[in-house]
Amino acid sequence: MIDAEIAADADQPRRKVGAAIEGLQRLEQLEEDVLREILGFVVAADELVGDVEDAAPVERDDGLPCRLITCETTFDEGIDVARIFDGGNARMITCDSLVYQPFQPAGSALACDGVSIQSIVDHVGTPTYIYSARAVRDSYRAIDDAFAAYPHAIHYALKANSTLAIARLLRSLGSRADANSGGEIRVAQRAGFEARDIVFTGVGKTRDELEYAIAEGVGTINAESAGELDRIAAIARAQGTVARVAVRVNPDIDPKSHPHVSTGLKTNKFGVPLQEARGIYRARRETTGLQFVGVHIHIGSQITTLEPLRRAAAALTSLALELRDDGFVLEHVDLGGGLGIAYEGRPMINPVDYAGAVIPELRRIGAPVVLEPGRAVVGYSGALVARVVDTKCFPDGRTFAVLDAGMGELIRPALYGSFHRIVPVARRAGADSAWDVVGPICESSDVFARDRMLPPLQVDDLVAILDAGAYGSVMGSNYNRHLLPAEVLVDEGKWAVIRRRQTLEDVLALES
Repeated sequence: MIDAEIAADADQPRRKVGAAIEGLQRLEQLEEDVLREILGFVVAADELVGDVEDAAPVERDDGLPCRLITCETTFDEGIDVARIFDGGNARMITCDSLVYQPFQPAGSALACDGVSIQSIVDHVGTPTYIYSARAVRDSYRAIDDAFAAYPHAIHYALKANSTLAIARLLRSLGSRADANSGGEIRVAQRAGFEARDIVFTGVGKTRDELEYAIAEGVGTINAESAGELDRIAAIARAQGTVARVAVRVNPDIDPKSHPHVSTGLKTNKFGVPLQEARGIYRARRETTGLQFVGVHIHIGSQITTLEPLRRAAAALTSLALELRDDGFVLEHVDLGGGLGIAYEGRPMINPVDYAGAVIPELRRIGAPVVLEPGRAVVGYSGALVARVVDTKCFPDGRTFAVLDAGMGELIRPALYGSFHRIVPVARRAGADSAWDVVGPICESSDVFARDRMLPPLQVDDLVAILDAGAYGSVMGSNYNRHLLPAEVLVDEGKWAVIRRRQTLEDVLALES
């Protein structure tokens, strides 16, 4: 047993390797079983996950290999930066070479697809979301191309980012839509999607939402329960029509992602237990008002390992084969979404890997597959640009950079302990040091990063919080009466405001 200890503070849970480990190279060179013993990891090797969204926070100078982070560890912000070691010198790992990175230096400052971020901010202010149209196109086409050998339809998951211009961009690429509410159905229609090209997914569909979806002729309603199927049938009969439906199954498969975005375990609220699904189909085979056109599954979000995705495809295909034996004619099987992205810059599974894992399972049924990617399409495309409005240093040496953006603009770090790369728009001279990057909200959880190594920062400096194209603006709020930020789309060297900054008058217009 190596004499090393792990320290964890109750308020700021952290992992530190003791003095017995002298230097980053020694730690990197240790065998996995030894490292696991040092760190007290208790899960099996085949349950390791690579994503830091559900990982132990690690001090920058610890340099722990990302592959050893497990789904059982506590978290507050995730690993500060992924690093590899070359002759004792640390260097950044870049994202998977298949992924286009739109935010890169141009001259002395950061740009989006070559367009100066400073010039955009000079016109629209901060905080502002900036998106790259090229990154959206490239990510969408990467998924489409990966499945070229198998009949498929991509239904972009609007829950990831439903800004109209982004939805219209995806529609222009040939995407269809996955809507999670009546509001998202209407957004899809306004963006140009035909009702027949929309799948309606989600727990707790209201009667008004179902009536609208059925009246509009939505392509498929993914029913969450036997009771919901019965309500759909009654509404369809009342309207004198037939609703096209699939049943969402819950296969009790752990996606190995953050527990808040796990949707395929028996402890989650989603779908019907896999073992009950066949009976639900059989019992309603002759129900007037229903046409069963598929089966649906979605086990979670930000999935970074292939095995859960393969197992989900296998489970869904097996159910579809049973239903075919029962005489059901299925137009499609719907695998949902869930493919993750590399927030911390570490190479990870990509659409080609994903397709290679699930297509062999799908070939057993031969039916076209519906895919519902969201994060994997838009995640890399966006950055939240914010301004430093204050800096402060406490006696213990902790240094804060306070931004004009916080959890109201990007809640993922506060809600999930998620990691996002943070870079200055224009780097100042001087050595990097540890900063806590925080927002203006009156909550101690309003933190983007702790002990993040950044160059000197001063009031009025701009920083970009990267990989914020998914689950950023759509999860925004007016907490503390902060206003929703502007949104900008960069396309072929030009930029345009696609959502103006909210005003207080906009907010108060709803009140009396």
